[in-house]
Amino acid sequence: MDNKQLEQLIIRALDDNKFGSFGTIEEGNKPKVRYMAIFHEGLKIFLATNRKTHKVEELSNNPNAFLLLGYESGGSKDVLEIEATVAVSKDEGLRTKVWNKELEPWFTGPDDPNYVILELTPTRIEYVGSNKEHGVWTP
Repeated sequence: MDNKQLEQLIIRALDDNKFGSFGTIEEGNKPKVRYMAIFHEGLKIFLATNRKTHKVEELSNNPNAFLLLGYESGGSKDVLEIEATVAVSKDEGLRTKVWNKELEPWFTGPDDPNYVILELTPTRIEYVGSNKEHGVWTP
């Protein structure tokens, strides 16, 4: 399959899977993985978090991260393995765009000073479809 077809399959998998396992590197070069809600526009991926979390500190030391999603209850059976670089953003427009009621237990609103967005820029995405299609996307 060509890169455009692969991109469409990846975007559909992102649409169908609202949660993923997000991995960073802790102090001492140890991996740390946690479940997070996923938001995206095309292949640009966003994760909402508190600026005071360990993951924000870890990303300031090493912006390389990994996101695994798919093959879980409630999502598609497609699997995405996403290598990415991550920037922590306080951009008001982006915070407003990502904001939704599901974030209310953690933040007072899109203007909460602790609410930040992790912007993932994929450097490699491996796709394995539920029907065993396979492809690797790179920019």
